[in-house]
Amino acid sequence: MATPQKPLELILARNLLTSISTPAFLVSREGTMLFYNEAAGAMLGVPFEEMGQLDPEEWIGSFGPFDAEGNTIPLEELNLTQALRDGRPAHSTFRIRSSRGTEHEIAASGMPMISAEHGASGAIIFFWSLDEDQARDVATGRHEALG
Repeated sequence: MATPQKPLELILARNLLTSISTPAFLVSREGTMLFYNEAAGAMLGVPFEEMGQLDPEEWIGSFGPFDAEGNTIPLEELNLTQALRDGRPAHSTFRIRSSRGTEHEIAASGMPMISAEHGASGAIIFFWSLDEDQARDVATGRHEALG
C-alpha cells in the first residue's frame, strides 16, 4: 500500500527548515516528529538522517522535554500540542537532553501549520538555547558540537 502524500504545507515547511540555522522541528497533527534541521540535530546530538521519523513517545523518551525537577512533561502540556489544539502559536521554556546526555535549557515556540484544505496539519517548533554561549554558536553557524 502506498504512503499517502503529505500536505503541501508540511513539505514546504520541511524545505524552509533545511535552509535556516535556527533549531527547529516539524511534527504532524498526531505529534509524530517528521523532520528536524541540522541545528536541532546539533543540540540533540544526532542528525535527523540517523533518527528518522519518531512517534511522540519515542522522541519524548529520547530527548524530553523535562521540567526543572527532571520530570518528563506530558505531550498534552507541550506548546506544540497547544499550537495544534488551539490553532495559534504557543511558547514555553523547558529542558531537553541530547543523545550524549547533555542537558539544554531552551525556549520553544510552536507555530501551527494551517491550510484551508486540512486545518492544522502539523506544527513547526522553533527553539533556542537559553545558554548565551550556545545561542551565539547557533546564531553564527558554529553549532556542530552542542550535543
